[in-house]
Amino acid sequence: MDPLLFAVISVGVTIGAFAYYVGNGVVRARQNAGRRLMGLQSRAEVLDASFSERAIAPVVQKIGRFALRLTPQGWVTRAQHKLLVAGWAERMDGNTWAAIRILSVVGAFIVWVLMQGIIDSNSMRLISLGVLAVVGFFGPEAILNRKIDERRHAIEVQLPDVIDLLVISVEAGLGFEAAMGRVVQNVPGELSREFARALQETRVGVSRHEALRNMSQRTDVDDLNSFILALNQADQFGVSIARMLRVQADEMRVRRRQRAQERAFAAPVKMVFPLVFFIFPAIFVVIVGPAAISIAETLG
Repeated sequence: MDPLLFAVISVGVTIGAFAYYVGNGVVRARQNAGRRLMGLQSRAEVLDASFSERAIAPVVQKIGRFALRLTPQGWVTRAQHKLLVAGWAERMDGNTWAAIRILSVVGAFIVWVLMQGIIDSNSMRLISLGVLAVVGFFGPEAILNRKIDERRHAIEVQLPDVIDLLVISVEAGLGFEAAMGRVVQNVPGELSREFARALQETRVGVSRHEALRNMSQRTDVDDLNSFILALNQADQFGVSIARMLRVQADEMRVRRRQRAQERAFAAPVKMVFPLVFFIFPAIFVVIVGPAAISIAETLG
């Protein structure tokens, strides 16, 4: 292997390991700060914290606070909402996310500088600079959006089964909170964790209506939002919760079937481009190639 290429790869791995080390320190620092506010962390535990928590994490958070001064108005609110929907709000805030975006761009620039010994032409240097700039600037955002889509999809898939379990539990004589607890015990996943958090909020004095509305804001899934809205309306107007849950279960199953049919109908359209650009040229080469060679030999 070329020594310069090995050096570039080594530096890239080092930057990735350092980013993970710093991010882990920031996460632990936020968790420990919350524990200190609640009085759950002793002085010995504070003194035993790692170097990344005591020294590096505050620096990263200060960088993030400085970067927030240069961001457009409303960027922090949108970033915080995305982190909340992605399930990352407990591990990082807007300051940490801004610092991660800056470190990503700086890391991409360092990699580009180290690649100058491998690339000879100026055009390739400009192209590599553009590619690395796009990756460094939009890479974290793409990862966050991917996490949001995966979490929403997981909640949409689990929601009909969860509502069925709620129906069975309520019709068996359990209250709605007890039915939610049964869901938390028996159904693992993102939706179950959200129900567990809603139950924790109700146990500390938050009303069920407010706890469900907070869960709707944390997930931002249309099916779950409609279910929570129907549940709150049934609670306000005195409608039987068991009957409402039965109707919602049937409606969610219909929506899941319609969503599956929509994806099935879209599959042929998505297959057109791979067929035209990858499969058809190979078929033409196999079929027309021998005939073209024979015709060329005959004419020659």
